[in-house]
Amino acid sequence: MTYDVVLADKWSLREIVESIAIEESLDEIAARATVVIAITPDFPGIAPGQAMRVSGVPFGGSSMVVLLDGVIWECDSVTRGQKHLTATVYDRSIYMARSEDEYLFPAGQTATQRLKRYAVDWGIPLGQIADTSVALAKAIYRAQPIYNMLLADLRETVGKGGGMFRPRMVGSTLDLVPLGSNRTVWVLEADQSVEEINQRRSLEGAVTQVKVLGAAPEEGRSPVLALEKGETAKYGTLQRVIQDPKITTAAAAKQAAREMLAGIQETITVTALDINTIRAGDKIQLNGMDLLVASVRHNLGSPGHMTLELAAESYIRRRYYAKGPL
Repeated sequence: MTYDVVLADKWSLREIVESIAIEESLDEIAARATVVIAITPDFPGIAPGQAMRVSGVPFGGSSMVVLLDGVIWECDSVTRGQKHLTATVYDRSIYMARSEDEYLFPAGQTATQRLKRYAVDWGIPLGQIADTSVALAKAIYRAQPIYNMLLADLRETVGKGGGMFRPRMVGSTLDLVPLGSNRTVWVLEADQSVEEINQRRSLEGAVTQVKVLGAAPEEGRSPVLALEKGETAKYGTLQRVIQDPKITTAAAAKQAAREMLAGIQETITVTALDINTIRAGDKIQLNGMDLLVASVRHNLGSPGHMTLELAAESYIRRRYYAKGPL
């Protein structure tokens, strides 16, 4: 088998692993592995909280690399003659998603600086951290998951004209990477390794008009800072309203409104032979189109199979980094 699973940095479970799946999505900070194991008489004890590492030979490579280094979050077992156990493993950024705290940040800091603060406070080693560059407004975060705060920082960065970034565990360290910055851009073609392509086009989530409101007086309606129209003549009026205290000027309101305008929403789901190093946020070429990976599921094996949800950069920006709900 070209994959190995190591429990508690001590025991290789390679010979008794029945299946491994790794999933990652822009909706969540942590990647997740589902490992199914056939229990043998000499099987070591296993419990939530133990470390588990999944390694494998990259597609086209020759030596193993770590694909997910995390902690066992759940264990489920069933016995039908032989006992089988399913371990759900998250990378350690899960602690930022499941832990709550409160922070007060001054104006002028970047999302990069705030991420470094979160990581230090929660004991997560840092790797390659991109500079988001954009100065953010003052933020008061009351008790809420750390990941929600980080996502708010990254969304504000995009709203102020910055790039899209994603925190990502690589081995045992946390990186901050620009979306689409992967060095190797895999090219998928319908007549080669791709097994199935499903294209979905819908007006669900379309936005043809955006109104941005300012702070309301004690008695009265909120002032309108901007009203931007898109393809209302073609699709009708599908309005969204933004009311964000960090948007204080007409120019900023206009920019935020323009970023939310969206016509037909299009996503493409691809099933193909597995390229096991593809991550959420990577750029992929499909039939000549540059697309970003919104989510990926790797069913590891020899050969393995993967399912990718792909979308254009504009869709990813609106769906995952817009200031208002879609």
